[in-house]
Amino acid sequence: MNLRRLKYYVKIVDIGSLTQAAEVLHIAQPALSQQLAALEGELDQQLLIRTKRGVTPTEAGKILYSHAQTILRQCEQAQSAVDNAGCSLGGQVSVGLAPSTAASLLAMPLIQAVKAQHPGIVLYLNENFGSPMSEQIMNGRMDMAVIYGDRPVHGLSFIPLMKEDLFLVGSARVPTPEPTIELVDVVKRDLFMPRPYNVVRRLVDETLQREKLKANIIAEIESPSTLNAAVLNGLGVTILPESAARAMAAQPGVWLSRIASPGIQAPLSFCMSDHLSLSPPAQAVKDILLSLMVKRTQDNRPLMLVH
Repeated sequence: MNLRRLKYYVKIVDIGSLTQAAEVLHIAQPALSQQLAALEGELDQQLLIRTKRGVTPTEAGKILYSHAQTILRQCEQAQSAVDNAGCSLGGQVSVGLAPSTAASLLAMPLIQAVKAQHPGIVLYLNENFGSPMSEQIMNGRMDMAVIYGDRPVHGLSFIPLMKEDLFLVGSARVPTPEPTIELVDVVKRDLFMPRPYNVVRRLVDETLQREKLKANIIAEIESPSTLNAAVLNGLGVTILPESAARAMAAQPGVWLSRIASPGIQAPLSFCMSDHLSLSPPAQAVKDILLSLMVKRTQDNRPLMLVH
């Protein structure tokens, strides 16, 4: 299988358009179509479906896309290892950090530490929600991430780091509770929550089910900026892990209250592939990141380090 064709194929799927992919790849569209046809001929499978909006992969195409990403990434790592044989560590390492968490606060220390210890390593930092980052790790497009969740997932390996209590967060425009609020009182509030696949939402839903309670969710919001604006305007309240809750409560007129009776905790974990080995540069970044996480948990007493 030709690596160049695999690169072309991945780019086509990423962009969703043969015409735009040809422009990005600086290749004529007929030539790109010819390369795609050759790849489909080698595999004896149709890989893409052409629509008015562009192209989408078939089931076979999706399988090839996942494998192609892994193959290309391993080839890049092999080339980097060969190029840097006998030299200091170098190359790109991609790290995902769940937004508004204890991990996201380590972005600057991580950059500083990697620059000081391994100046040849180029960091790619991405702050996003857990699911997209875990999917990128599974398909080989990201080396590692610190995200909420610790349940076994095929293709992923988790190292538990800490647990964060969940807090109710709102603005002074709505009734302000005591520093601690019982779950039975939380469900009486107008709540903004993420979609059910989100780890925090899942933890809340499972606890409510056990307690035979039902939340009054008035909107499902994924955007941090939209959530922040909705809370600040007093349209409702939300539930966040401690790091994110304290970050929002740093704004004037915003309060937070720890949820109790029962309390709910969100596990923060280091995540990587369970079958793709880390390159030497990625392993070095992993060691630095984990050491920074341990130091932060030691300095931040409200968070519990998981042994």
